[in-house]
Amino acid sequence: MGFKKLISSKKTLSLFAALVLFGTNILMAQSTGGTALDGSTTNKGVAWGSVGYYTLLFLVACLCVAIFGKILKVYDLTQKMQGKKGLNWNNIMGVCCLIFLIAGMYGAYWSLTVQGSMKLPISASVHGVAIDDMFDLTTILTLIVFVITQFLLFGFLFLYRGSDKRKAYFLPHNNTIEKVWTIIPAIVLTILVVFGFFTWQKVMDTTPEKGDINIDVTGHQFAWELRYPGPDGKLGDLDFRLSSPLNILGINYKDANSFDDLRADTLVLPVNKVIRLNIHAQDVIHSVYMPHFRVQLNAVPGLPTFFKFTPTITTVQMRQITDNPNFEYLLYCNKICGGGHYNMQKVVRVVSQAEYQDWIARQKPYLTDQLRQQLKMPVAPVLAPVAAAAKPAGQDKALANRLALNK
Repeated sequence: MGFKKLISSKKTLSLFAALVLFGTNILMAQSTGGTALDGSTTNKGVAWGSVGYYTLLFLVACLCVAIFGKILKVYDLTQKMQGKKGLNWNNIMGVCCLIFLIAGMYGAYWSLTVQGSMKLPISASVHGVAIDDMFDLTTILTLIVFVITQFLLFGFLFLYRGSDKRKAYFLPHNNTIEKVWTIIPAIVLTILVVFGFFTWQKVMDTTPEKGDINIDVTGHQFAWELRYPGPDGKLGDLDFRLSSPLNILGINYKDANSFDDLRADTLVLPVNKVIRLNIHAQDVIHSVYMPHFRVQLNAVPGLPTFFKFTPTITTVQMRQITDNPNFEYLLYCNKICGGGHYNMQKVVRVVSQAEYQDWIARQKPYLTDQLRQQLKMPVAPVLAPVAAAAKPAGQDKALANRLALNK
């Protein structure tokens, strides 16, 4: 009788009908064919990985569990009405806790092995090693705590489930237990916080060092613009009000340090040298992201900032480590900045000091003859780099192959 009442419940039937209708709409919408670029009709089939599908699956699973629980309850009441012994709910709940523990541990193992393999690539900067160590330490400690607490929680629920043979002991308060589970976590968290604080202090160290290389990185929809200092080693000022098709960055040529600033299409860095990236944005918020170097900092319009790091592995060495002859470091935008966000990349190449000097000698200044005419400045004669002119043709060709710029 109780079962019939459950089945005839208007709320249950209405919920089930709504779920079926919702699922049918999703499946019909996902199985609709599309039109290719050449005009042909395509049928992509059912997108089983969609969010809607898994939401529906979760709701159906919850409904099935609820119905199964109601059926067990009806069966238990029927047994008692017939004078028989009903279900032992303590055993049922204890077994459910044990099943949940096993399934949860397997889910955690799957997450560590499958999703854990998607971790960041090998670190190629000095501070990146310290960040990885901090991350690994935190992960190991929290994983140990997670496993212990889950086994204690669900294991105790199964082992000490209710029984007629024993009576539970009521423990209202215990100072020793309170001190143990308060002091130990406090000590561990303090160690992690202090460790993280000193690591962050080293990463964000702003102390100028001799030989720092200043490089401007400016983001706009949808590209990165690079500017290197010239022979004077100093970058000129920027003023967004001076931006134009010939002066994209808005370089202020009233500043004498601007005259020898260089334009580059590839972010070339000398290995084991301190690099300071001066980060700018011209339109919306972008984010400088270089995962191999553990570098990420937002580029905010009107709020210039910088990030310092030291690359430790050249591109050639990383190609050997990864066994990938086509490997390249990349500079990404890690903010969804618009429709062309996916294509906002720049090749980053780490080279030896000698290769860097040869490369920088070949770069052309931002101040072109056309820009001089626009600014009504006298056109200067073209100065060919002496170092480049002195190189043999074969060596020039080899360097060009190693340090090819972005097309």
